[in-house]
Amino acid sequence: MRIYSRILGTGSYLPAKRLTNADLAAELAQQGVETSDDWIVERTGIRARHFAADDQGCSDLATEASRRALDAAGLAAQDIDLIIVGTSTPDMVFPSVATMVQHKLGAAGCPAFDVQAVCSGFIYALTIADAMIQNGSAKRALVIGAEVFSRILDFKDRTTCVLFGDGAGAVVLEASDTPGILATDLHADGKYKDILCVPGHVNRGGILGDPVLKMDGQAVFKLAVGVLEETARASLAKANLTDADIDWLIPHQANIRIMQSTAKKLKMPADKVVVTVDQHGNTSAASIPLALDTAVRDGRIQRGQTLMLEGVGGGFTWGSVLLRY
Repeated sequence: MRIYSRILGTGSYLPAKRLTNADLAAELAQQGVETSDDWIVERTGIRARHFAADDQGCSDLATEASRRALDAAGLAAQDIDLIIVGTSTPDMVFPSVATMVQHKLGAAGCPAFDVQAVCSGFIYALTIADAMIQNGSAKRALVIGAEVFSRILDFKDRTTCVLFGDGAGAVVLEASDTPGILATDLHADGKYKDILCVPGHVNRGGILGDPVLKMDGQAVFKLAVGVLEETARASLAKANLTDADIDWLIPHQANIRIMQSTAKKLKMPADKVVVTVDQHGNTSAASIPLALDTAVRDGRIQRGQTLMLEGVGGGFTWGSVLLRY
C-alpha cells in the first residue's frame, strides 16, 4: 500500500512589534531616508510588517508556531519523529534552528535539521518531509518556515528595507493512506545568485563582505513571474490536474504584483489567491506557512480542497507543492 503525507495541523506566530508603513517611514526619516505609505503600497502592496524583539531569535518564533500547529493537530511534541526548518536567518551559524526548536519543545531524539533555500525554504522542507514519510523514514513531521529578516536589512536602502518582516509558520505532516501531498517540483539555478543575496559571512571573528540584503528588484520580478508559472504547471502535470482543479493559490508573499501576475497566468481569480503580504510583508521562508495558517484559521480553506503552494527565492531557488488539504 502506498504511503502518502497529509497536513494534520497548521500554526503561525508573528512578533508583537507591528510597524505600519507610516511607522517605518517615521523611523527611516530619522536616518535621512525618505519613503511613504503611498510609495510602498503602490510598488509592493505592503501596508505593515512585524519585527522580532531584540531578545527573540528565529528559534523562538519557530517554536511558537510549532506549538500552535501541534495543538491544531491534537498532538504532543513527543509524537513528532522529524523536524525540518526552512530559514536563512538562524540564531547561530550552528547548531541548526531545528535542533533548538526540538529542545524547546521537548522532542529529543528525532532527526532535526535546517534547509537553506531562502524564500523557497518551506517548499523545499515540505518536499523533503513528504519524501521521508513516503519512504517510511518518518511518520509525523514538523515542517517550519521561520525568519528574522529585520536583522539583515540595510535601513538606508529604501528599496529593500520596506519589503521584509519577521514571522514563522508551521505544519504537522502525518503518514496516511489517503492522498495529501499530490505532487512537488523543485529547481535552482546558481547563476542568478547576485540578484538576491547577503554577500557577507563570519571570518576569523569578524564579518567578511557585506552582511545585509542586496537585491536587483527588476531582475527578481522578471525571473519570479516566469518560474512560478512553470513550477505550478509542472506539479499539476505530475498529478494529472489542470488550473481549474486548484481551489486556492498560496504563493510566496513577496510582492503583490508578482502574485497577481502569477495568478493571471494560472487563470486564478483574485478571490482565490491567499494574500497576507499586505499585513506581514515578505517573511521569506515563513510566508507560505503563515498565509496557509491564516486562511485555515479564518475558514477560507476547508478539508478536501486542492491547494497550490509555490515559492521563489535567492539562489535562485523555486518550487511548488500541490496538495489536497
